[in-house]
Amino acid sequence: MIELAFLILFPAIVAFLLLALKNGQVRNAVVKIAAGLIGLATIILLITYFSSGLVLFTVPFDAAAEIMSVISLLIAGFILYLGIKQRKYLAVILITIQTLMFIGIEGWLAKDVQQVYNLFIDQFSLIMAAIVGIIGTLICVYALAYMETYHTQHPEIQDRRNIFFFMVFVFLAAMFGLIFSNNLLWVYFFWEITTLASFILIGYSKTSESTNNAFLALEMNLLGGIAFAGAIIYLLIADPTGSLLGIEQLLSSGQAFALVPAVLLSFAGITKAALMPFSSWLVGAMVAPTPVSALLHSSTMVKAGVYIIVRFAPVLSGTTEGLIIGLVGGFTFLLGSAIAISQSNAKKVLAYSTIANLGLIVACAGVGTYKLVWAAILLIIFHAIAKSLLFLCVGTVEHQIGSRNIEDMSGLIVRMPKVAVMMLVGIAGMFLAPFGMLISKWVAIEAFIEAQFGLIFVAILAFGGSITVFFWSKWMGKIISVDPHVSREEDSLKSEKKGVLYILAGLTVLICLIFPLISSSLIEPF
Repeated sequence: MIELAFLILFPAIVAFLLLALKNGQVRNAVVKIAAGLIGLATIILLITYFSSGLVLFTVPFDAAAEIMSVISLLIAGFILYLGIKQRKYLAVILITIQTLMFIGIEGWLAKDVQQVYNLFIDQFSLIMAAIVGIIGTLICVYALAYMETYHTQHPEIQDRRNIFFFMVFVFLAAMFGLIFSNNLLWVYFFWEITTLASFILIGYSKTSESTNNAFLALEMNLLGGIAFAGAIIYLLIADPTGSLLGIEQLLSSGQAFALVPAVLLSFAGITKAALMPFSSWLVGAMVAPTPVSALLHSSTMVKAGVYIIVRFAPVLSGTTEGLIIGLVGGFTFLLGSAIAISQSNAKKVLAYSTIANLGLIVACAGVGTYKLVWAAILLIIFHAIAKSLLFLCVGTVEHQIGSRNIEDMSGLIVRMPKVAVMMLVGIAGMFLAPFGMLISKWVAIEAFIEAQFGLIFVAILAFGGSITVFFWSKWMGKIISVDPHVSREEDSLKSEKKGVLYILAGLTVLICLIFPLISSSLIEPF
């Protein structure tokens, strides 16, 4: 219980401290120390609960609920103000609808709700906590050197690094709260904080493009937020005591009660995970600084979307609704992979690759058989590590050579050999044996063959997988091509950047070696 409370509250406290700090050296020290403590706490959590299974915790409900209600209303007011100011009237309409639903929940439907187990932890929570607590904090440390270079190269952009790191640590706190919350009211609260954090981080540069893309992300995620609120309203009408608001209690209630809220929550997850037709917001988010892209794609935001769908996979399994959700994921995988081929901007290739792989995860979770959920969770793990490594490598290369175009990365093995090798490890992790992405896809094909209407998904996976081999191979070929007219350029890289890239590359290989242990100890018991 102490570890959970620390991981939720400590990043939030650090966030407010960073907001107040103006001294760059002190801020850097605070970020490094906080990242180290969060990472250490995550490891302690893993050791403590590694073999515990499901553990439920009772937390004082009323005080926490009141604080969350006030914060939720403040967030709604802030978004409403910005929407009116920027004349983004769709955002204004959506946040108004969502706020009215929230007021209805808090002021009327939730008045008689009894205390439930508000926090919990199980094997899946441990996996997600490791992704957030280790990969997320590594991205924070990398961002220190990156943001310094970013503002040196973009003097026209106002230096708001205190707000940047404030929102990054708020993001981490919200993700920990989301994955440890058993109470759907609490999950909803943290869900909306991730929406706000992504909105502010995408619009960091305050250019017209970044502002428009930030509002696009906000609008699509507000749609999901409305569906989430709708699921809570449905459950409170079905059971005014609120006992079904507990995720574990809802899952054990059976499909008769759980299917409708599971579908609504899955829609919220689809918008959050940027599946088609909601993928444009994640591509638009590429205007943000690269650490934001890495954070959104690997350890926060989009992972929250697939997390909630995997949670409700047992309810969706064997239903028409689950099949439809699976098909949405399957076609997203196929189309996202196809679009990635046409891109030369490395961040856009990674963006569409992320959309594609999130689609595959949702396809597995929607159909929801034992083997497919196993594949979905393993895909989440390997995708988080490899994709964060690739995004940070692209950011490093961009700052060094002044371009993120894949065509300009020819001869990178000569110009930046160490970074090139780490980028090759990340690319290999996405599509080559013996890395887990390929293993997961192989298991998914085998599992789909056994599932109802599975041959449709097998065909989608075969074609989509072939396409991914094409664009990853092309990129890999560009990196390892030898150009005698280029010289080495990576000696000036800062230690924070190199250190984080080394760790992520090492983790990509390490997880490949120990994934049988992860499977037998965490995934299979879940």
